[in-house]
Formats: sequence, C-alpha cells, structure tokens
Amino acid sequence: MPYDTPTTPLHAVSGDMLVIAPRTGAPARRTSTNPYRRLLATPGARAFTAGNLIARLPMGMFSVSAVIMIAGSRGSYALAGAVTATGLAATAVVAPWTARLVDRYGQARIAVPATAIAVLGSLALLLCVHYDAPDWTLFAAYAATATTPNTGGMSRARWAHLHRGDPAALHTANSFEQAADELCFMLGPALAAFLCAALFPEAGTLIGAVLLMTGVLIFAAQRATEPPVAPGTRAGSPLRTRGMPALLAVFLATGAVFGAMEVVTIAHAGGAILALQAGGSCVAGLLYGSLRPAVAIRRRLLWCLAGMAALMSLPLLAASSTPSLLALAGSLLLAGAATAPTMVTGMTLVQRLTPEGQLNEGMTLSVTALLGGIAAGSATGGWMVEHAGTITAYVVPGCAAGLALAMAAAGIRVRGNGA
Repeated sequence: MPYDTPTTPLHAVSGDMLVIAPRTGAPARRTSTNPYRRLLATPGARAFTAGNLIARLPMGMFSVSAVIMIAGSRGSYALAGAVTATGLAATAVVAPWTARLVDRYGQARIAVPATAIAVLGSLALLLCVHYDAPDWTLFAAYAATATTPNTGGMSRARWAHLHRGDPAALHTANSFEQAADELCFMLGPALAAFLCAALFPEAGTLIGAVLLMTGVLIFAAQRATEPPVAPGTRAGSPLRTRGMPALLAVFLATGAVFGAMEVVTIAHAGGAILALQAGGSCVAGLLYGSLRPAVAIRRRLLWCLAGMAALMSLPLLAASSTPSLLALAGSLLLAGAATAPTMVTGMTLVQRLTPEGQLNEGMTLSVTALLGGIAAGSATGGWMVEHAGTITAYVVPGCAAGLALAMAAAGIRVRGNGA
C-alpha cells in the first residue's frame, strides 16, 4: 500500500558514531489503491453523485409505471405502448435542445425548470388516467416529460471537468457512470412494478416524479463541481464534428441490440431473467473501470464491439439447443458482460470528439441515438417473434451487434487512427 510521506528513518553521523533518528512531521497517510474510492474522494463528488443517482433511478421506472397504469385502467396494452412510444419520440427531439441550453446557461439554471416541466407532465398523465380523460390527453401529457434532462450526461460532464487531462480518472468515472446506468435500469422496473402492485396503479409514476425532482434539486445545488459555461460562444452542433455521425450510427445499432434482446427475451422467458443481463453489464463495467484506459480508443471500441457481437450469439445458441432457462440465464449474463465496456469506450470517444463546452449536448445525442435504436430494435424483435418465433428472433440482437461492428470498422478506416 503506498504512502503519502516516507517512513524510512534518517541516518546521520555524529563524531565517530552513526545516529538513527526518526523523521519528524505528520504521520504517514495511507492512499487507497481502489480507483473508485479515489474517484469518490474528489471534493464534492459524493454529493452530486448521490443526487444524480436519486434522479436517475426513475428513468427505469417511468415507462413500466405508465404501461401498468394505462393498461390497467384502459385495458389496452396497445394504447399503453403507443403512449410510451410517443414519449420516446418526443424525447429524441427535445433532449438535444435541452442539453444545448444546459451547456450554454449552466446545469442548475436549466435542469431544475426542465425537470419541473417533466414532473408536471408525469403528474398530468397520472390525473388523466385516474379521472378517465380522453386518450389524446395521455399522449399530450407523456410528451411533456420529454424535457427531462439527461442526468447521466450532466454527471459525466462534471467528471470531465473535474478530471480534465487525467485519462485514467475519466476512464474510471465513465465506467462508474455506466455501472450506475445498468443498476438503475435493473432496479427501476422492479421497483415500479412493486409499487404499482403493492400500493395503487399510479404509485410508480407518483413516487418516480418525486424522486426525479428531489434528485435534480440535490444535484443542482452542488455548484462547486458544476462545469463553467461560455454564454458568448455560438458553436454549431456536435453533429458537424468529424467522426461524430459515424459514432452516433454505432450507438443507434447498439441500441437496437438492447431493444431487440429485451423484447425477445420477455416473449421467450419473461422479464425477470433480463436482470441477469443488466447485472452482468454492471459488474463488467466496474471491472473494466479498474483497467488502464486505452491509448488507441477507436481500436479498443472495435474490440469491444467484436466481443459484443460474439457474445450476443450465446442466447440464440442456448435457446435453440435446450429448453433450460438456466442455460439461457447464463448466456444472458455473459452477453451482458460485453455491453458496459462497449458503452464506456463509446462514451469516452464521444467526450474526445465533442468540442469543449458542448459535452452535455454531445452525450445527449449519443443517448438519443441509443433510444432510437432501442425503439427500432424493439419493433424488429417484436415482428420477428410474431412471424418467426422467439428462438429465431434471437438472431436480431446478434445481427444488430454485427451491424454496429461493421459501421465502426468503416468509420475508423475513413478517419484513421488516433483520438
């Protein structure tokens, strides 16, 4: 274990005698070798991380809560799915603009009112469902939640500001944030389903809204760690940055992997088993963060995508070779282990490609691409389930992973090495 100050005694000569004297000064202080402990020791980090985690948990709650609430009240899963899809589409349009305002005017100044609008939208949806309002009001209310700020992106922007010039710390921070994403999306749906069943159908949406507002207020109050803004600059969209469109296409295909795997697995074995994929990704993300950051980040992304493409074939092999859910569970655990390293490496590349002062917008664009891919993957996976069966439908996430690898390889050949 390393120490901050040496403890070796001093040697001195007095006449013809050797004198050994202890060093004076403060006692040695032990420094942790755990990269995550060192990361959270950053001044102010624990406070904004706590607020961000509280705000991020509802991200895994809202869609499940809305489906349970609407389907239970109106008796239509088609209506529930259409409402949540509308919210997803609205988020894809609004989120980049919200992130641009955050970059231009500051996190606290924009995130709090944007969250308040989103919370009001969630509460309006709850009231419309409870009081049996016309169906169109459900779409309008849920679309208002699109102003929800990208809390994960804001947290990553703070780490990038606090540890600029330190690739190792940023690598650990990105791994920590990815593990937090996986944890929240693993716990959020389960918590939402429990609240809706144990309390009342609207409980998941109500408590999720309270958590979101509370978490953002705590996060925004940590002004000392907030990245500075440059309101006088009028930079163009990060989409114009060389290499960014190709990278967003990779995120789009990666999102299709997630969306297809979710739908196909629910149809084949139920939703509970999906927690294993998220759990495998969470553990892999934390382990990945303890490794050295890549020097050739694009090459590392290629290797991660190749690993994801290979491991995504395991659920198909398990489902087609045996009816055992244990085998499928193991294959999902291994398949999930490739997703976090891929996302961490991709987000690191986004940070390197995005111009300074536009980190929130750049990372929100990547999340938007992921959401679009999830929607496309869900639709494709659902179509395959209905027309070819659940086993054959496991081809979809594997093909999407292969497509992500091919697009990354094509983009890297065009742009060359580096970054």
